[in-house]
Amino acid sequence: MDFGVVLQTDPPAWRVVDLAVRAETLGFRYGWTFDSHVLWQEPYVIYSQMLSATKRMIVGPMVTNPGTRDWTVTASHFATLNDMFGNRTVCGIGRGDSAMRVLGHEPTSLATLSESMHVIKELAEGREVTYNGTQQRFPWANESKLDVWMAAYGPRALRLCGRETDGFILQLADLSLAEWMIGAVRSAAEEAGRDPDELSICVAAPAYVGDDLDHQRDQCRWFGGMVGNHVADLVARYGGDGSAVPAQLTDYIAGRESYDYGEHGRAGNRHTEFVPDEIVDRFCLLGPEEAHIERLRALEALGVDQFAIYLMHDQKDETLNAYGQRIIPALQ
Repeated sequence: MDFGVVLQTDPPAWRVVDLAVRAETLGFRYGWTFDSHVLWQEPYVIYSQMLSATKRMIVGPMVTNPGTRDWTVTASHFATLNDMFGNRTVCGIGRGDSAMRVLGHEPTSLATLSESMHVIKELAEGREVTYNGTQQRFPWANESKLDVWMAAYGPRALRLCGRETDGFILQLADLSLAEWMIGAVRSAAEEAGRDPDELSICVAAPAYVGDDLDHQRDQCRWFGGMVGNHVADLVARYGGDGSAVPAQLTDYIAGRESYDYGEHGRAGNRHTEFVPDEIVDRFCLLGPEEAHIERLRALEALGVDQFAIYLMHDQKDETLNAYGQRIIPALQ
């Protein structure tokens, strides 16, 4: 199993770079960031510094979207970084939550997401595409390679992910939901005539190592609120009766009333009080090191290739150290 770390691009940006360097020395192979350019600093500028300061780390957004940048600009970002640093980027992408809604937009449609993924991958790998009625190609990108991994929760999105992408990003670590969603993605890949074993499976969730569960839950409750934004969209589309989407995912948002993107992804978010302890425990990895190792082994048995830590709490360095010094070696 590979390991990654997901960072917010809060200033100072050099702290993000320092954490990436530290993570690489501890055995983390992937360095991810949020991509919401109003709430935090612009990530692609920081990626160049992360790549320059590390030797092997693969870097990318968790996740970008088709709505806040022209797709050709996104593709050029990745192809340029690949040319500079040797194919060490990955494009995590979804419909868009905070980045779109902060600007007053709704997340994009799955049809738009599908088209954008095709354009970004083809251009970033030096092939010609039709874009806005024109033929476009980067003649300088022939050696560039870019995997496109899609974040998804709902049935239609999971099918799209299995049919068209290089990997699946699941932003929660609940075992029963992971089994259902990974199964849906792999089935869609098989139905499309693809080898499901060739898809990368990444689970991303907060991890906090320690013994004070109450404190850990309070520090990570924000994650249930972030996931709840996507779940609310699913309930609006499919209903909450459990027929299309498991009730284990949808039931907990019954008390959700509002959400403040000014506190998005932050420990102590006041708009996540509706998230019960049970959801925090299921969606995140908390407790002593043994509990983390047990859950990670169970995720690996479900086919998970990478676990990426959302590192948004008050013990960033301590958690990185615990993983790098003891948890990652135990899994490898």
